[in-house]
Amino acid sequence: MIINRKFLPPLALVGALALIPVTASSFAAAETTNYQELEKFMSVYERVKANYVEKVDDKTLIKGAIDGMLSALDPHSSYVEANDFDQLRTTTDGNYGGLGLTVSIEDGAVKVVAPTEDTPAWRAGVKAGDYITHINGELVYGLSLDEAVEKMRGAPGTPIKLTLVRPGRDKPLELAMNRERIELRPVKWEIKDGIGILNINTFSGNVADQTKSALLSIDKATGGKPLGYIVDLRSNPGGLLDQAVDVSDAFLEGGEVVSQRGRDKDDIERYYARPGDMAHGLPVIVLVDAGTASASEIVAGALQDHRRALVMGEKSFGKGSVQTVVQTGPQAALRLTTARYYTPSGRSVQAGGIDPDIIVPQLSDEDYKDRPRIREADLRRHLLAQSKVEDKLLEKDDTPDPRFAAKAAELEKKGIKDYQLAYALNTLKRLAAATPPKPAGGAPKKSR
Repeated sequence: MIINRKFLPPLALVGALALIPVTASSFAAAETTNYQELEKFMSVYERVKANYVEKVDDKTLIKGAIDGMLSALDPHSSYVEANDFDQLRTTTDGNYGGLGLTVSIEDGAVKVVAPTEDTPAWRAGVKAGDYITHINGELVYGLSLDEAVEKMRGAPGTPIKLTLVRPGRDKPLELAMNRERIELRPVKWEIKDGIGILNINTFSGNVADQTKSALLSIDKATGGKPLGYIVDLRSNPGGLLDQAVDVSDAFLEGGEVVSQRGRDKDDIERYYARPGDMAHGLPVIVLVDAGTASASEIVAGALQDHRRALVMGEKSFGKGSVQTVVQTGPQAALRLTTARYYTPSGRSVQAGGIDPDIIVPQLSDEDYKDRPRIREADLRRHLLAQSKVEDKLLEKDDTPDPRFAAKAAELEKKGIKDYQLAYALNTLKRLAAATPPKPAGGAPKKSR
């Protein structure tokens, strides 16, 4: 997700409730329809309070009303309190306890969007598209998303067993693992065949600085002569908007990175790159897949639109909305979708995703043909594309090039465990051979 961090002074919940009748009265003078709708709410509230089979407190009723109101909007708006608030804060900070999974709810079932690399779920073999049916033998069908996530989280070191249904497999899978403190290493880098590989797996608070540090380290390790760079954004669920802008900035000499557009026509905010390409104009390939979402799509879209990078892999997730987190109490926050974002060329990624320049399936994954790709367009109540042009993006074919006829077993014999990365390495070598060398240099850009 893309998150704008925004905190307002705490509000007293009891005080807010006390204002409801007064607010309804003031609305009555200005707009009868609003008053009537609020009257409906108060009528139901009073009837439930008086006649429900068991006593129920005001806090439970109001929390349920808020949850119901937000559930009528889109899948990414929510209200959190207490433990959920702590989880929201630590997740955006990149440090939390659990399994390292991004999940969604589909028809009452818990569906895996993507596991995060180097986490318990990733090491145990959980894959995108898996359905989690049981947690420690307990059926989780019908739970809310927050309830399912709560069951997967726990104290570091405690064991947990997941029962999964994987499309293409005849029998359920039983995977055992231990919960861990998820302290993400958002940026990892290595050099292979003279090519710098940056694996960015989230966009938490310090990703941009770590990306720039990795570029400098690669430059130093290769004597200032890398052939180019591969930026791996696969299964990156996103994060903070400012970090996505700064990471894009590291590869651009200037120009718009992304625009953020709210409900009103004049509500537009644009973000720009500053002079200084830390990759020195060398060839860049960005790897994406169905788990590449939100902030990751900002980076891929910006580099693609500026013709700064070749995007390769599979169509991305398609989350083109921005959530603003507003703290509404000491331990409560509203996460509300407040804008859509657009790439430099004016494309809305919402529900359409980033289409790669070259579609490359992950042939080294034996289940790649049968595993469903979950994207924003599959989620209930997702925001729609805003024009007929954007609607056409949803219809693009995801069929891989017929040249990709290799089988997983054949790749295994050749020692290829990551076909997409191997294909990107070979492609970048050819690009480097065709690209005239440019002098390295230039001071790193300062953090925003």
